[in-house]
Amino acid sequence: MKYILYALYLIIGSAAGFGAALGILPKSIWTGIATAAAFLILIIIEIIIDRRKKHGMEISAKVLDTSVIIDGRISDLCESGFLEGNIMVPKFVLLELQHIADSADPMKRTKGRRGLDVLNNLKKCKYINIVITDKDYTSTRQVDEKLVLMAKEFNWKVITNDYNLNKTAEIQGVEVLNINDLSNAIKPIFLPGERIFVKIMKDGKERDQGVAYLNDGTMIVVDNGRRMMNKRIEVSVTNVLQTEAGRMIFAKFEGQGQNQNQNQNQNQNQNQGRNQHNHHNYHHHNHHNNSHNNQNHQ
Repeated sequence: MKYILYALYLIIGSAAGFGAALGILPKSIWTGIATAAAFLILIIIEIIIDRRKKHGMEISAKVLDTSVIIDGRISDLCESGFLEGNIMVPKFVLLELQHIADSADPMKRTKGRRGLDVLNNLKKCKYINIVITDKDYTSTRQVDEKLVLMAKEFNWKVITNDYNLNKTAEIQGVEVLNINDLSNAIKPIFLPGERIFVKIMKDGKERDQGVAYLNDGTMIVVDNGRRMMNKRIEVSVTNVLQTEAGRMIFAKFEGQGQNQNQNQNQNQNQNQGRNQHNHHNYHHHNHHNNSHNNQNHQ
């Protein structure tokens, strides 16, 4: 803005000097005309800048709810550059965070303080602009309802990971960006028959089932995996189930069956060896008895 003012002063001085040099009008009149023109130009520039700011806010502005701030993943998302523009934080959301941070319950207190730390980190992010707004709605005391009313009034998008707020906002025509939906969308895709390595962490509900987890938290139910507890094994994907709560992968471990077959083959080989040894001993014993009988007969 200071450079615009410098340019206007330059225009005023140049216009006044040029008009006085022509001698058409007194220098004071030329100075007044140039000043008026400069201020008119300044007003036009301010209007254009203001309209662009409002237009950009209407397009890119997003409002955060309490749950997504406490969750914390929004900070990583902004730091990666996937979100930009104005991020609105209503004063009533900030007050709710402070109330949670002051809770007597240790778990709630920890969550509230983490949410405040996340907000401080967001303010340092170069890709976004955190705006604390004092706008409030006295017609309701529910934070979620206030968020929906605000988003509808200013045509903002709501960023949340709260299932109920998501559904309530969608019913009322408010666009929602759900962090959980984004997380599910970017998870790696596995096809039936694909082989992956996992570590069996606990027993499954069904017989011989084991349960493993991917790095993103996706649960894998492994048939024949119970006996491989706390071991990293290779499994074959059989099915992928997608639900509103997330994704579940079903797989089977074939190594145990192979080991059983190998054990059966080893047992069969051992039995065959024993039978051959017994058969050899039987013939040797009979041959010895026959020779002894022949000697006695003679």
